[in-house]
Amino acid sequence: MAQIRVLADELTDQLDSPTLVEGLPGVGLVGKIAADHLVEVFDMEHYGDVYCGGVPKVAVYMEGSSTLHPPVRIYADTEHDLLVLQSDIPIRPESATELATCLDSWFSDLDVTPIYLSGIAREKSAEVPALYGVGTEDVVDQFEAAGIDQPTETGLVSGPTGAMLSHAIQVGTSAFGLVVESDPQFPDPEAARIIIKHGIEPLTGIDVPVDDLVDSAAEIRKAKENLAKQMQQADEESTQARPLGMYQ
Repeated sequence: MAQIRVLADELTDQLDSPTLVEGLPGVGLVGKIAADHLVEVFDMEHYGDVYCGGVPKVAVYMEGSSTLHPPVRIYADTEHDLLVLQSDIPIRPESATELATCLDSWFSDLDVTPIYLSGIAREKSAEVPALYGVGTEDVVDQFEAAGIDQPTETGLVSGPTGAMLSHAIQVGTSAFGLVVESDPQFPDPEAARIIIKHGIEPLTGIDVPVDDLVDSAAEIRKAKENLAKQMQQADEESTQARPLGMYQ
């Protein structure tokens, strides 16, 4: 049965209209890296497990522990009214709509506002990766207030994050999207840093330390390399933004 199984129900009453950061794997693994970093840096509590339709029925285990977990989980930090949707595996786009539908009632019950994360493939250069914000009509004014730029070209967000943003538009719920230029081939901790410091921070008002993220960039790239290769092999499943070009 489609459901969110809450493991730490005592935290529910301590959450006040929380923000949820989505971390599904995609281009540069920016969402995954950012989500994992938030869980680690704030020592977030394992709040619930996601058993929605569309989530592959596999079990994952962590280094140094024999305990099995579902691949998609929710973590909570009541001090910052912050939730993180963490996924250890790719979600197929056609399954993401089912996931979004399943999450809807839970979002509504807790008055959750989601921030969806995506990379847009750009070859690496010495320039700082560009970041811009997209979202449902009711939230776009908040990007200007947060100093987050508008897109400089026409494009689309595809993959599971695109499906979840599309669902938000269809049903009329609020949703933010952050898009950052990312390495198309390798895990990109620098792009994840940009999306945290210049996207998540100003939207949430939460100060997120990123020194460890920068200092451990090489280790992060190595640790996430296998997942990045899987995402490249299944390009249509990968969350990504891409330009549509002038002829649409």
